Amino acid sequence: MVYLFLANGFEEIEALTPVDILRRGGVEVTTVGIGGTEITGSHHITVKADMSDKEFSVLGNVEGIILPGGMPGTKNLERSSIVIKAVRYCFERNIVIGAICAAPSILGHLGILNGKKATAFPGFERDLFDAEISSEYVSVDGNIITARGMGVSVDFALALLEALKDSETANNIKNSIQCRP
Repeated sequence: MVYLFLANGFEEIEALTPVDILRRGGVEVTTVGIGGTEITGSHHITVKADMSDKEFSVLGNVEGIILPGGMPGTKNLERSSIVIKAVRYCFERNIVIGAICAAPSILGHLGILNGKKATAFPGFERDLFDAEISSEYVSVDGNIITARGMGVSVDFALALLEALKDSETANNIKNSIQCRP
C-alpha cells in the first residue's frame, strides 16, 4: 500500500496526479487526511481523503509514501507527528519516499537527504541542506524521489510508478495518457 498525505493547503495537482497514475498502474494508493478526511487544497478545492491520520498506522504494509507540496500544506504536513513518523519509518527501511515542490524540505529538515541527489521548488534548495542539488525536474536517488513542482507532476508520478512497479508499467501508462516523450 502507498500512502499519500494530504494537509490543508496542499497543491491539488501534485497530490491527485500521483494518485491517479499509480492507480492506473495497479498500485494500491490510500490518501490520508491530516486532521480529518475533508482537506482543502491551496486553490480551495476540497477532497475527501480515504482515511484520517487517526486511522493510519505506519506499521506493516507500507510500500511507499508521498508528500505533495503547496503552501501552507507542506508546513502542515511537517507539523504532523504521524507524517514525520511515516517518513522516518520508510527511510529506515529503504521504502519509497516521494516529495514534490516544497515538500522535499521536510526530508531535508529531517536529514534524510544528506548526501543524496534531490530537487525542490526553486527557493527551497536551502532547506535540502546537505543534499546534492539536482538540476533535473524529477530526481531519483535510490528510494528517494523528489520533484520541482506542479508542472512536472506527471513525470513525478511516472517515476514513482517505475520505482513501485517497473519501467514497462510506467511506459505503458505514459503512452496511454498521451504523454510527450
